[in-house]
Amino acid sequence: MKKVLVLGAGLVTRPHVEYLLDVPDFYVTVASRTVSKAQALIGNRANGTAVQLDVSDKAKLHELVAHNDLAVSMLPYVYHPLVAEQCIELKKDMVTTSYVSDAMQALDGAAKEANVLILNEIGVDPGIDHMSAVQVIHRVQKSGGEVTGFTSYCGGLPAPEANTNPLGYKFSWSPRGVLLAGKNAARWRKDGEEIYIPGEELFDNFWPVHIEGLGELEGYPNRNSLPYMDIYGIPDAKTIFRGTLRNLGWCETLRKLVDAGWMSDEATDLSGLTFRQLTAKLLGTSGKDIRQEAMSRLDIAEDSYAFNNFDWLGLFSDEPLPVTEGSPLDALVANMLAKMQYSEGERDLLVMQHEFIAAYPGRREKITSTMIDYGIPFGDTSMSRTVGLPAAIAVRMILQGQVGLTGVHRPVMPEIYEPVMAELKELDIGFTETVEPLAA
Repeated sequence: MKKVLVLGAGLVTRPHVEYLLDVPDFYVTVASRTVSKAQALIGNRANGTAVQLDVSDKAKLHELVAHNDLAVSMLPYVYHPLVAEQCIELKKDMVTTSYVSDAMQALDGAAKEANVLILNEIGVDPGIDHMSAVQVIHRVQKSGGEVTGFTSYCGGLPAPEANTNPLGYKFSWSPRGVLLAGKNAARWRKDGEEIYIPGEELFDNFWPVHIEGLGELEGYPNRNSLPYMDIYGIPDAKTIFRGTLRNLGWCETLRKLVDAGWMSDEATDLSGLTFRQLTAKLLGTSGKDIRQEAMSRLDIAEDSYAFNNFDWLGLFSDEPLPVTEGSPLDALVANMLAKMQYSEGERDLLVMQHEFIAAYPGRREKITSTMIDYGIPFGDTSMSRTVGLPAAIAVRMILQGQVGLTGVHRPVMPEIYEPVMAELKELDIGFTETVEPLAA
């Protein structure tokens, strides 16, 4: 019997746990601060159990890790190094779907010394994006070619029939995480030139991206793309860019939310305030004619995406704030979550598109690889499937002895990405590919 500890029971965890519960001779323990959420994932399955855990209780965490063969951290990323330290001490493997932080990378030597694998970035973005990219890159290289340009976009969005609010977005994972991701600085390379955008200017830099079957979306930069030249094995690429996709109007709206102060995470006295009063406080205006004040201070027109979305979100209204303590961001998150949830039976979608410029002796070509995956009505979201299933497949492979790595890793080596991508295809999560000849 192989024993798996899953830490966290959030929005994307159910398909992960279901997959592991279906593996013969696997026993799954789900630990969550709210034990009822963990119990809902286990149900009445005999090979699973739910336990309560506050991750700050190091003694309880230590005990749980010690009694399992592998730990999966689906917790907020800040807790991953804490879990990894326990796994290394107890010589247990670990899987996460989050980016490798500096703190996590610093554990590489200790993990190797303990003969432990800490596999990160095995979700969708990061995860499927890496695996699908290096799969094509390695194929080109094996055929005698060189990838000189790589551009990639990914976005989780409502399916067209569920796109029923003016922001064109609904939350299928942490609302706070969605908004905070929009405060990251970005770097990329275009035609040999390095480009840097500070976080406060991120949403000034967006452009239309056409996805066959979906039409025009907005693309904007996703963090620092430059390390992926080495991670993907294309150090001489002239262009490398990783971006995020949203529906039209998102970037303009988020930029103005930043300008208005609504994205501030600093503690503010919110007691007794309405949305209009907080908007006025953040803008430094009286609030007597908040719409005109917002248009003037934020330089937005009455028919703009931003103005209409501020209005739809109720930021000009006399409704009381949904929280009385915290930051403007806390109030915004609570408000958006109330207004921008999926209704029962609605589908989300996950879209990912890579473009590779491949140069061979005497010829060049553009390879476009696209995945559009829809959620299941009244079932799992696409986001939960595409995050949870790659990690679950990797857990099975590790515990069944199919992966011989140690240290801190991403899934960019064939022994991981080939079987994971093959199994995802069997689960109807896959890519279509087109090839277009280019002038040599």
